[in-house]
Amino acid sequence: MYKLLLLATSVASLCFVPQSRAQAPTLGNVSSFALFSSNGNVNNTGLSHLTGNVGTHNGAISNFGNVDGVLHDTNSTSADAANSLTITCIEIHETTSDFFPGPELGNGQILQAGTYFIGESTLLNNILTLDGEENPEAVFIFQIQSPFSSTEGAQVALINGAQACNVIWLVYGTINLAENTIMKGTLIGYDSSIVLNSGVEIEGRAVSTNGTVTATGVTVRIPLGCGVPQLTGPPAPPLNTVVCYTLFSGNGQITNTGDSILTGDVGTNNGATTGFQTENVTGTIHESPDASTAQCHTDLNAVYSYINSIPIDILLHQPSALGNDLVLTPHAYHMSSTVLTGKLTLNAQGNPDAVFIIKVNGTLTTATDAVIELINGAQAKNLFWRVNSTITLNENTSFKGTLISNNGAITLHPGVEIEGRVMNRSGGITTNNITAAITPGCELLGITATTQDKTAKLYPNPFSSVLTIDLAEVDVATSNLTIYNSLGVLVFATALQQNYSELPVNLPTGIYYYRIATADGTVQTGKLVSKQ
Repeated sequence: MYKLLLLATSVASLCFVPQSRAQAPTLGNVSSFALFSSNGNVNNTGLSHLTGNVGTHNGAISNFGNVDGVLHDTNSTSADAANSLTITCIEIHETTSDFFPGPELGNGQILQAGTYFIGESTLLNNILTLDGEENPEAVFIFQIQSPFSSTEGAQVALINGAQACNVIWLVYGTINLAENTIMKGTLIGYDSSIVLNSGVEIEGRAVSTNGTVTATGVTVRIPLGCGVPQLTGPPAPPLNTVVCYTLFSGNGQITNTGDSILTGDVGTNNGATTGFQTENVTGTIHESPDASTAQCHTDLNAVYSYINSIPIDILLHQPSALGNDLVLTPHAYHMSSTVLTGKLTLNAQGNPDAVFIIKVNGTLTTATDAVIELINGAQAKNLFWRVNSTITLNENTSFKGTLISNNGAITLHPGVEIEGRVMNRSGGITTNNITAAITPGCELLGITATTQDKTAKLYPNPFSSVLTIDLAEVDVATSNLTIYNSLGVLVFATALQQNYSELPVNLPTGIYYYRIATADGTVQTGKLVSKQ
């Protein structure tokens, strides 16, 4: 107690007022850290999964692999975090205590919101439940004046609206969480070290004002809620005509072996596309370059340049450990050549529009049976991979997102499943008994929708200056026709007042997409070719 009182005296000019039970302490700049020490080393052993920054303002960071955050070692960010942590400790000290429980927490105990003061060494055993009583702003503060530890498998559970972001543990002694402890809230070691043993899971943080923080194969994720801004990731690149291709090369052969099943177009702008069966492709097989592949080539280069221009948020330091149950959140990531092993999880944190961009400065290879998992609203259409060299997806890989190689061969082995698309700016693509499907978006250009077992007939197609439309099978006289160019821009629109129409439509040579919508809700879309 003496040390904290002395600290409070040294910054008395800040004039802190005792906090009410309805207010959580202000974490400030330390809130972005999963692990932090103002003065001490921050060490890791084994494979830990961390969402949030890791840092120290006076010490060393050692043995961390891929962190879903930034490593800060004695810089302006760590200085700001250290100052914020000091202020947080003062705020907690000035908070009036409401309850004075015994030194053993848990064993089925249920606590309501408030400030709890314990003056001796404290043990967390079995299950401690914090009850928010349907108040998402319920705050739980624990001031423990001596060491705090847990038994193996002990856990803190939150019910009835309680949030980890509103749980604070300020401990004036060593914090030692035993194996497989499940913890909720921000743990603050005041002038003391923190030890997180194997299997510990924290929804919150572990930070020290003056002491070493040691993690051994743990999971720590900074909590959501309490006004934390929702992650959106960088802006998504506009795909334009790329959106309708599942396999494409700007310069190289595309060769298939076996019964690959594709949803989306396949083609190259310089070479040949061979080995695909029409009955296995829902889309167009561009066996040789044409106007569509030329436009896709242009659009692909634009997408690649756009992704290159996106600033990097997070550097993944150990690309050899990509996967292995790593969880990433919406950001722009960068790494060198990598092998995806096991499972990589992308967590959108409840935002279905969140974007992930992963830049690989080298080669990308997957181990057999590698998996990309999408959770909490993450969508394959919002995931983009930019690879500077060769790509090899090995047997039974389950891949998600738009995958773009700059210059190098792409090989997709048997059993590969892709939700997205595989693009190569310069290099061939070889596939063998794969399954690939484009993500949503192509229907915006008018490709995939169909009528309800009724079809309108457009002939001739290609057309030159007159487009003939027969709505006899649709049996609806009042319809609307719209035509879009390859960029999705509306270039023609008219109402169809009769079942049979011959329309003067003068459009430059190229690929177009039409949409016919009838009064009864029937919609038909498809592709048109204009040849002037």
